Amino acid sequence: MKSIFLTLLLLLPLSAKLSIKTSYTTIAQLTQELAGDLAEVKALANPHFDPHFIVPRPSLIAKLRRADLLIINGAGLEMGWMKPLIDRSHNAHIQPNTQGFLDLSRTIHLTQQSQDSSRAFGDVHAQGNPHYLTDPYKLLEVASSITAKLSQLDPQNSVAYANKAAAFKQRWESFLKSFDAKMSQCQNKNVISYHNLYSYFLDRYGFKNVATIEPFAGIAPSSKHTLKVIMIMKKLQVKNILQDVYHEKKTGKFIADKTGAKVVILPHDINSVEEADSLEHLYTIYTDRLCN
Repeated sequence: MKSIFLTLLLLLPLSAKLSIKTSYTTIAQLTQELAGDLAEVKALANPHFDPHFIVPRPSLIAKLRRADLLIINGAGLEMGWMKPLIDRSHNAHIQPNTQGFLDLSRTIHLTQQSQDSSRAFGDVHAQGNPHYLTDPYKLLEVASSITAKLSQLDPQNSVAYANKAAAFKQRWESFLKSFDAKMSQCQNKNVISYHNLYSYFLDRYGFKNVATIEPFAGIAPSSKHTLKVIMIMKKLQVKNILQDVYHEKKTGKFIADKTGAKVVILPHDINSVEEADSLEHLYTIYTDRLCN
């Protein structure tokens, strides 16, 4: 009986799935693909809400209590809501700088770094713009980080993780080739956006964001600033206003009416709009709505 018990005890860790929580849905879906049936992955944030300002509800604290791994976007994007969740979860495994914590931004070259973090310039991210996942190429970079972390936490399945990573890399490089071909038909446009959310995508494909509806990040547009944006758009003949799902849409519609431009709603995360239900669909919406 003792030998049977010991055998079962040794087998338990092999059959147990890793419990992984991520801050956002795109990270969750990518992680689930890389982990397969060796882990259960859930996102904390509702993709319909502003990713900067998720309410740290008790239900989210409960989700973190038994997590083996927490993966965040980083670069200050979760700064306003993640720390209270981690602190109140009392889970030693997922504290920052522990093995069960992964900040994906630490392996990304961040743009738009600022030396001035005062409120005079709005909600500035001193480390750089945190919205790097609007660039589909960044998925390959973060996939490598996630795979390395999975293998570190669960070394007995490292070969399985490496195989899944290789399969994803092959699939995603094929997708990027097709995506780039579609984007080549509509590059090098002038656009404006509500929030400086799409800069990594715009930089990748040669778009120029000539103005933002927000005068500064997190600062609501004034009438004076809105009129300035309209003047810029008319002068440069801007035809696209990039609108996210979580900011108010009245100002963008007003500007569109005054300039003849089109408001283009682009997702920032999987399931932030209905059609963005997979990694591929998240980005093909960009071509569908910008290149037609």
